[in-house]
Amino acid sequence: MIVSTPGRICLFGEHQDYLGLPVIAAAISKRIQIEGDFNDTKTIHFALPDVGMEESFELHYPLAYTKERDYFKSVLNVLHRKGHRLERGLELSVSGNIPINSGTSSSSALLVSWVNFLNEIYGLGYSQKQVGEITYEAEVLEFSEPGGMMDQYSTAVGNVIYLASVPEIHIETYARELGTFVLGDSMEPKDTLGILSHVKFGMLGGMKKIQAKYPEFDLATEMNPERYRDLLTEDEWVLLQSNVSDRDLLLEAKAMFEGKNSWSDEKLGSLLNEHQVNLRDHKRISTPKINRMIEAALEAGALGAKINGSGGGGCMFAYAPKDPEKVVAAIEKEGGKAYIITVDKGTTKIR
Repeated sequence: MIVSTPGRICLFGEHQDYLGLPVIAAAISKRIQIEGDFNDTKTIHFALPDVGMEESFELHYPLAYTKERDYFKSVLNVLHRKGHRLERGLELSVSGNIPINSGTSSSSALLVSWVNFLNEIYGLGYSQKQVGEITYEAEVLEFSEPGGMMDQYSTAVGNVIYLASVPEIHIETYARELGTFVLGDSMEPKDTLGILSHVKFGMLGGMKKIQAKYPEFDLATEMNPERYRDLLTEDEWVLLQSNVSDRDLLLEAKAMFEGKNSWSDEKLGSLLNEHQVNLRDHKRISTPKINRMIEAALEAGALGAKINGSGGGGCMFAYAPKDPEKVVAAIEKEGGKAYIITVDKGTTKIR
């Protein structure tokens, strides 16, 4: 059996889901797959030839974690606690073409594939949304990780989704067909922990100060952030402004995707560019190389472009519905590795 899962890009809401704000994300036509079948043992064996690794372990529940982020085991433990008897060995091979450590959710896509592989081979009956939920439990909650849930749900459900997590998880799937994108890998490793220490915990610290004086403060609805300026450091104030701005950019995009405002590829590109200004200048998650790749993409005809993922390295993408080959050439001239991509379906059983 083969199960395949896409990577993802974040169109709007970068660094906002962990603040209780929504995101708009898109699954992309770079995918990872798990192929395998039952064996005659109680051993799970993974071959990962793309990274030159193998992993094996015996099925004795609860499975003991023997390394940091022991995700293959955590998926099985989560499913076991849900009452599923997953006791047969499996021989598995992993392959894919999602850039690794680049902000396109290669690790989450792998785990979604693992959850869905078990879902399909054991006939557990979970929907794509439920596969995303289980993956989030196994990847984030099981290890008390700081991330949000965009990666797991967007790669599981596929296409373009709007994801809100407050007051409860709410997903909308948008059917609008988008043009081509170009994904540009800077070949610089991400600095997720360093970025989060500033962008996430800086913002959460500022919000705590505000809520101590104004308990009714709600980032999702706040219309007058100026009144909090004297409570915050300069960095906290800049983060508050940029998060309110990014929140409103997402709402503009949402209205277009839902047909409440007229659709325009140029407007979508403009909103992406505005989002990038906040990410580059105010949240400071971009890098000089990624900035050059974005500028080159725009000069080559892309309508909009932004950094993708946690930042400090990784990928950017450009919306280039016309002449994407020119955008590829421009990005690669700046030292990146570029791929033409489209919006793609979610996790699926191939055979």
